[in-house]
Amino acid sequence: MLAATRQIPDQYKLVSVAEMKAVEARADAAGHSYHAMMELAGEAVAQAVLQHYGMLGPRVLVLVGPGANGGDGLVCARHLRQAGVTVTAYLWKRRPALASPNPSPGVESGDEHLARAVELGIPVDHAEDDADFDTLRSRLTESALIVDALLGTGANRPIEGRLAALLECAHHARDARPHLDVVAVDCPSGLDCDTGAVDPHTLTANLTVTFAYAKLGHYQFPGVDASGLLQVADIGVYPYAGDDLRTFLLNADTVRPWLPARPRVSHKGAFGKVMVVAGSVWYPGAAALSCAAAGRAGAGLVTGALPRAIWPVVASRLAEPTWLPLPAEDNAEAVLSVGGIDASATATVAQAVAGYDALLLGCGLGQAATTGHFVQQLLQSPNLPPTLIDADGLNGLSPLTDWPHRLPTQSVLTPHPAELSRLCALPLDEVLHHRWSLARQQAAAWTTVILAKGPYTVIAEPSGGLAVLPIATPALATAGTGDVLAGCVAGLMAQGVAPFAAACLGAWLHGVAGQQCEAEIGPAGVVAGDLLARLPDVMNRLRG
Repeated sequence: MLAATRQIPDQYKLVSVAEMKAVEARADAAGHSYHAMMELAGEAVAQAVLQHYGMLGPRVLVLVGPGANGGDGLVCARHLRQAGVTVTAYLWKRRPALASPNPSPGVESGDEHLARAVELGIPVDHAEDDADFDTLRSRLTESALIVDALLGTGANRPIEGRLAALLECAHHARDARPHLDVVAVDCPSGLDCDTGAVDPHTLTANLTVTFAYAKLGHYQFPGVDASGLLQVADIGVYPYAGDDLRTFLLNADTVRPWLPARPRVSHKGAFGKVMVVAGSVWYPGAAALSCAAAGRAGAGLVTGALPRAIWPVVASRLAEPTWLPLPAEDNAEAVLSVGGIDASATATVAQAVAGYDALLLGCGLGQAATTGHFVQQLLQSPNLPPTLIDADGLNGLSPLTDWPHRLPTQSVLTPHPAELSRLCALPLDEVLHHRWSLARQQAAAWTTVILAKGPYTVIAEPSGGLAVLPIATPALATAGTGDVLAGCVAGLMAQGVAPFAAACLGAWLHGVAGQQCEAEIGPAGVVAGDLLARLPDVMNRLRG
């Protein structure tokens, strides 16, 4: 997948703080100086302010910190002043023109940016001279907009002391005037740009202008909410990025190349065959939803392999799939106690799936002992097609210490956090806190694609790529939507889409269909079946 990751446009990649520093250092060494980057960054923030807020009759207050982030803020203030906006700068720990023989990257020796702001007549106040913050409160009262340039992306320590008190003044001003917006420079001060953690004193931004690449923390909660509308500005470093940036966003531009072709001269065999092993007496709907989704994703033929006990129920709901009823207990009382697929079904499925292009295993199978044995035995069968393992397929594997060795060569695992916790034998809290890095780490260790569900869903590939789906909607927080997702991805795999690309494309289609449901039906009342008819519409608009 390395080649495909290289083809992702730079503006859609995400970086850690360390990766961003490395890119900037390479750019500076190649002649694109920190000074040039800062000029472009500050100008981009000013342009974003003008674009979103116009000329703003009252003044703009720029809160300026001591480092490069404060330098960006001063450049922004200068460009706003030159555009005719009334601007005031309030400085924390940034004193005027004291020449330094070893300035920090992006900070001019003697602080040229502060000197140029003063030369333009921009009023400058210093927190050190404002013991009770009376001046700050006055500036906040007369301002229409705050530009937060206090702390940069590298800040990750708790906010304390004078800075905490300064930010509290800004919080009180916003409480009194809810329409007092904040534009963050690179990131809201107090956001950990690697983890998304947010300090309690952080000013939530209405708009964040970040530079070159969005940072990992911009797309992890609660950092997502703290950043507001996120805008990425080009500061001229893309030629120096290298090929080692492996995290990127899923959007229409990045997933469109993975759509499978639909030639006019074709037949159902041209679009692949997928077998869906799913369902139990407790969850017959899971079989119906996953089979239907595979067809809606474009698979030419879908075969549902499900317990004989639920076959009549599911088949009566879906006319399109073919069926492979599987052995189960015939005695009604035993069926209810066992509920799922009998282990003797292994040979039946293994023989039948030989002619298929993809296998989906797990949706609604239940956790009966016989079903777990069936899952374990089936995955030992030779020559399985590309396989997606979901839900109870994963639960059937997790008790085995050697389960990663049983995975087919091309496989996709789709765990939610609790399932990932069981697979990794880690506490759920640890999984929730490290879900992105854990997905990437375990995809490499298990040599499989991992689609780690949750807001935001991430998809990791064995070679290190990590795709982020920036969609979170309550419309998808309802039973059965995971079955639709699994069926959608499996249907794409059946059409020859590689596992990682299929997982990325399927997750995006599923997420956008969820957004469409929220827009058309509402945040409450959406059921999983509502997604099915919208999948082809989302694909059609993507093709267009």
